[in-house]
Amino acid sequence: MTGIVYKSTGSWYHIKSEDGAFYQCRIKGKFRIKGIKSTNPIAVGDKVVFDLEKKGDEEIGVIKTILDRENFIVRKSVNLSKQTHIIAANVDQVFLLITINNPPTFTAFIDRFLVTSRAYRVDTVLVFNKIDSYEIEERAEILYLKDIYEAIGYTCIEVSATQNKNVDIIKEMMLDKTSMFVGHSGVGKTTLVNAIEPSLDLKTKAISDQHKQGQHTTTFAEMFDLSFDARIIDTPGIKGFGVVDMDKYELGDYFPEFFELKQHCKFNDCLHLKEPQCAVKEALEDEEISWSRYRSYLQILEGEEETEHYRTDVWNEDDNE
Repeated sequence: MTGIVYKSTGSWYHIKSEDGAFYQCRIKGKFRIKGIKSTNPIAVGDKVVFDLEKKGDEEIGVIKTILDRENFIVRKSVNLSKQTHIIAANVDQVFLLITINNPPTFTAFIDRFLVTSRAYRVDTVLVFNKIDSYEIEERAEILYLKDIYEAIGYTCIEVSATQNKNVDIIKEMMLDKTSMFVGHSGVGKTTLVNAIEPSLDLKTKAISDQHKQGQHTTTFAEMFDLSFDARIIDTPGIKGFGVVDMDKYELGDYFPEFFELKQHCKFNDCLHLKEPQCAVKEALEDEEISWSRYRSYLQILEGEEETEHYRTDVWNEDDNE
């Protein structure tokens, strides 16, 4: 039998077969997927082949094969630095939820996610949530960020899940697709999912006032069938996003504004650091490229861990020494 993984708890997999029935399945032995050293060789969204075995009065599925993936989203495992964690597979699009201060989403996190989603061929939409809760300064911050990301080709949508503002736009974009919702804990993923499909009635928790951090409500990634011919993958809150195995000479290609300019650099293998006649650095000095994007590029290039800088209006040249 073939089916799609709708939920994984680490040892058991909830799989929907082609005939629409759900089965509890496990894996036999160790899976290794084309050299990927992952903490979870099978992820939500995977298409698998499984057999049914009798265990007393119930049937248990045993996963035999994972079919080729169209794409997947992967990040560094939180606890095992040399391992990766596949968040989901076979995703048509990702909605990356962003909030300004409750909790804050920093550009370092946004840029790392966008680099990974571009590298693994997954379209990403930026969703600025909780817009009903912001003062003038915070609204200006949203407009500033939208200017940065719309200029390089990303779709940006302002949403209020609690006020149902622009939720219909999200729903329209989800038709006939498998969509994944990601972001920090507390950015309102589950509230937005509930606004899109109230019958799901997923649990939500309030933001912690002490640290402005969201409290985890989703323990495992899980896919749901929706009433309007769409599927949604709700994911646990992501605190940080570690980029995996990115070749330094390819990294700039995953920044669309850098990729567009690289043909004008003097050297074909320009890393946009101190090379002469670098089109990216020239565009940066002319303020045609965002400083915060360039800083994110440097951090990833140099293998630095994600830091909580939000935006950079003043650039210190010593940072590039």
